[in-house]
Amino acid sequence: MRRRPGRVAAAVSLVLGVDIGTASTKAVAVDEDGAVVARVERAHRTATPRPGWFEHDATNVWWKDLTECLTELLPQLGEAPVALGVSGIGPCLLPTDAQSRPLRPAILYGVDTRAGEQVRAMSQELGEDAIAATGAVLTSQAVGPKMRWLAEHEPEVWARTRRFFMASSFLVNRLTGAYVLDHHSASQCAPLYDQTTCDWDQDRWAAIAGHLEMPALHWSDEVVGAVSDEAAALTGLPAGIPVTAGTIDAWAEAESVQVARPGDVMVMYGSTMFLVALTDTFTPSRSLWPTTGVRPDVRCLAAGMATSGSVTEWISDLVSQDYATLTENARAVPPGSDGLLVLPYFAGERTPLFDPGARGVISGLSLRHRAGHLYRAALEGVAFGVRHNLEAMRQAGARVERLVAVGGGTTGGLWTQIVSDVTGLPQDLARTSVGAAYGDAMLAAVASGLVTESATRTWNPVVRQVRPDPATRGLYDTGYAAYRELYETTRPLVGRWSLATGSS
Repeated sequence: MRRRPGRVAAAVSLVLGVDIGTASTKAVAVDEDGAVVARVERAHRTATPRPGWFEHDATNVWWKDLTECLTELLPQLGEAPVALGVSGIGPCLLPTDAQSRPLRPAILYGVDTRAGEQVRAMSQELGEDAIAATGAVLTSQAVGPKMRWLAEHEPEVWARTRRFFMASSFLVNRLTGAYVLDHHSASQCAPLYDQTTCDWDQDRWAAIAGHLEMPALHWSDEVVGAVSDEAAALTGLPAGIPVTAGTIDAWAEAESVQVARPGDVMVMYGSTMFLVALTDTFTPSRSLWPTTGVRPDVRCLAAGMATSGSVTEWISDLVSQDYATLTENARAVPPGSDGLLVLPYFAGERTPLFDPGARGVISGLSLRHRAGHLYRAALEGVAFGVRHNLEAMRQAGARVERLVAVGGGTTGGLWTQIVSDVTGLPQDLARTSVGAAYGDAMLAAVASGLVTESATRTWNPVVRQVRPDPATRGLYDTGYAAYRELYETTRPLVGRWSLATGSS
């Protein structure tokens, strides 16, 4: 909701959250009871200069969005904010000089697959030692191989690089001057961070990033600096208010919906599907991403599909129907989509396959199938992918006891129902679905001492639960087995044809 200037009572204390997403930036103002006072959003573009490359201009996307969002947001408030938290996409690699000036656009997270050769070479060099310390095999998600790609392909940039940033840490630096990185983001800088000690690995840092200055490590609920006079003039923020260490957006979003205990799993419905499971201890896995949490007593297993909402967008464009029409038509299609089965690997696949060469498959097409069939089959295909990842989490030793659904894909109810039917698990939906920016505000409220962590647990209660339909379980068990077999069967055929046509 929005309140006009002057509507906020003088006694109310406000905290701000700002999140840099893949396609947009969101900013939110929240009071000490968790009520959203105002929110704004700015869309931006992700550059794809070559196939498999995904980049953001840190100055003209990350910083520009923050300043524009705050310029719009702050006049809506009747009180000056008392603290600010930030988050953003990650893990990313933004190289800068010693004065934190960007030297090239930021290389984004695992969707950017340019460093495939470096991943393979570094994996061979490090062997099992890397897995023991980082908890996972190296993939396109890791920062270390991205650094090596930069050193090998843009040596003049690498030679000038003295610092590196992610979206949240870049904003923190511009706001406060601090050169820091939160532990969670650092834990995705494989193989530079040792999750057994929660610190930088000195030997690997020297071998991979030796001439770079190490950012100081902090937990996401810690204050790392205050808004400088210069940043205050550019943003409208009060000078001197505290700023948290920040974190990666998915973990801030998990915070926003009370995914707080081992056994809790956040399922984020967006352009990609992302899952975060909280665990008791450091849990190595060859098919997932083990990470630290936003606090020192939290560990996580993360999973991410390369596409989900982006496939539904592709279908919408392909058949020239909006989402409302497609959803209405898909509701009329029975579970199983009349024999249609979709592998949603349209941009390769991340967990648990780690196969950038995977491709989408639409199986079982007949002349009777229409757009609604294709749309429902795509939703079911992504749901099968969620089930695959949840199984990998259980196999790694994580408890999967409670799913919490977030993101734009939860609207309308059809997709969440399909995921519950396919997985056999209920999903909680919280009252407020602002996203990571709301979690940033939570962390800022705690870090600044405005409220206690326990007090924020009442901010965003569950208001609805999606329950699986037991009548669909047998059908979807069969469909899931077919989904898994379809990938194994088609993988070599798809690979050979992609190679033959030069599209791999």
